[in-house]
Amino acid sequence: MKKHYFILAGLILLGILYPQMFPGYLSVAITLLLYAGWATAWDILGGWAGQVSLGHASFVGLGAYFVAVGTAHHEIAPWWSILMGLVAAAMLAYLWGRLTFKLKGPYFTLSTIAIAEILRLIAINEGWLTGGATGVFIMVLPEPFGLDLFSRQVNYYLALAFAATTVLIVMLISRSKFGYQLRAVREDEDSAMASGINPTTVKLKAFMISGALAALGGGIYAIFLSFIEPHIIFYLLLSVQIALTAIIGGRGTIWGPCVGAFLLVGSGEVFRTTFAEANMLIYGLLIMLVVMFMPRGIVGEPARYLIRRAYAKRAQG
Repeated sequence: MKKHYFILAGLILLGILYPQMFPGYLSVAITLLLYAGWATAWDILGGWAGQVSLGHASFVGLGAYFVAVGTAHHEIAPWWSILMGLVAAAMLAYLWGRLTFKLKGPYFTLSTIAIAEILRLIAINEGWLTGGATGVFIMVLPEPFGLDLFSRQVNYYLALAFAATTVLIVMLISRSKFGYQLRAVREDEDSAMASGINPTTVKLKAFMISGALAALGGGIYAIFLSFIEPHIIFYLLLSVQIALTAIIGGRGTIWGPCVGAFLLVGSGEVFRTTFAEANMLIYGLLIMLVVMFMPRGIVGEPARYLIRRAYAKRAQG
């Protein structure tokens, strides 16, 4: 496990140096880091707990709207708005889980789409609360410690801190009692119950942590964009992209979502500049190849092989 902490420390160090080495590519790096953080947050529920959600854009949107509306309409500092967004996202996840965790398999997934769509429609139609379909502009932000929150470099470091925090939390979860409970529930709920584990309680905790972290990234995303509107921030495609990033990288692994973000966001940018209008075709072919030949993800397949090899050695020796 120590090697994961060393890897994280090394990546953070490289991340700190990145703006000095590649100052012209900060927007791409911010997007990559946000997706890495969102996918890692999603994986707590979708990978470690085995509950596939296609509604995480709801939490991203909730965090973003708390920052945008709080700053633009109520002059609340963004750090307080983000904190309120985290609490609201955790509460939403708790109620959401209570309503839907009785559903199994694809029915739970469909329910997440439905609830996310309800929140999108609320954001569009309740203009007094969210600004409606026209969205919300962030015109002025405070400057804590003299930092310009509109600066791309500051946005980058906020995104880096977000991604590093989500990975660190997953590391801590993976070796904790809660992490083993998540694995047990994912593999077989009935066996987990027989062992004294309450699957609903475990999944609710995972959902609340996952939702709160996604909202944290949403708040940073709002600062980065300086403008949000429901059709973008609550869009189903965003939920699909977050889930796909974790699945391609490898569900239920520490580094899978980050690798997925690097592959999908990085390759998407390269293909867009290299192949012009054909970029989506190449992008789709890449995803199809990964799914066909590495069904457990880029990190998941090697991890599974190593685990099976270790068990085989123990059985022989």
